[in-house]
Amino acid sequence: MFPVMKKKVITFGEIMLRLATPERQRFTQTNCFNATFGGGEANVAVSLANFGLSTEFITRLPENDFGQAVIMDLRKHNVGTNHIINGGSRVGIYFLETGAVSRPSKVIYDRANSAISEIKPGMINWDEVFEGASWFHWTGITPAISEGAAMVCLEAIKISKQKGLTVSCDLNFRKNLWKWGKKAGEVMPDLVSGCDIILGNEEDSDKVFGIRPEEGDVSKGVVTAEGYKSVCVKLMKKFPGAKKVIITLRGSINADHNSWSGVLYDGIKLFEAPEYQITHIVDRVGGGDSFMGGLIYGLITWPGDDQKALNFAVAASCLKHTIHGDYNLVSVAEVEQLMKGDGSGRVIR
Repeated sequence: MFPVMKKKVITFGEIMLRLATPERQRFTQTNCFNATFGGGEANVAVSLANFGLSTEFITRLPENDFGQAVIMDLRKHNVGTNHIINGGSRVGIYFLETGAVSRPSKVIYDRANSAISEIKPGMINWDEVFEGASWFHWTGITPAISEGAAMVCLEAIKISKQKGLTVSCDLNFRKNLWKWGKKAGEVMPDLVSGCDIILGNEEDSDKVFGIRPEEGDVSKGVVTAEGYKSVCVKLMKKFPGAKKVIITLRGSINADHNSWSGVLYDGIKLFEAPEYQITHIVDRVGGGDSFMGGLIYGLITWPGDDQKALNFAVAASCLKHTIHGDYNLVSVAEVEQLMKGDGSGRVIR
């Protein structure tokens, strides 16, 4: 059981300009893009701010109009930006082509030499950042960006542990990002060993640590909770400091239809959330981040009730699939309504 904690959450990573093709057009046919912002840890911060928690997003941004636009966007969503540092010359970009039916979505990154990729240890005053905070969150995307980003992430984890914060990570393996000289399996163990809460999916645990489920076939849309218990057990054995291991269960029937659930293992008991059938996906990018945001909120708000925290995370993420953009712009009341079984979508008057 987690003690009742102060509710300030710190997240650290890269936020990018997102350029998405409209109306599911292909890159080769569109002549315009919808511009928004997004990135794993920023997405989590926005979710938590929407749920009423105090958040601070830490990153490095250039001193130009795009850097300022990012800060304005975060502030619009009540995310703290007081400790963002300036430097570098560009904001990273990712291009999104939204798939349909049997055609998968596609992402192209343009984030080389972004401001945060050139970050170095000592640039961020973590003592100031963690003042009054209770939780620190990062994802496996950040150490994949550059050696410097990996070193700063490790720096933050060590200091947060010294100060008694709860540390969570989303393994978030991105094979197209690990280009700076080391593989994920060489870097991630030192970082994850400092975590209390570990979130991942079947690909993350397999590609990073060689740990895979014993049951289920994701490619056929068949995923079982029991098939992932062995993954949780092995991850906790590899990282004995972890208090909870959570696996998201996504069955991908096609680009428009996914089954969605999750399991949480506390070292003794495996908790399983209800399964949702998301049959008309609007935007699945940020789905895992919305799950993480819901999970952090649940663990902070209902300490000792892992089942409720897990159910909240799955329901929150289910709703994210109905929203354009990276951010999960839903309220606690909307998530709780879905948790009660009301998924009718009737007009609220």
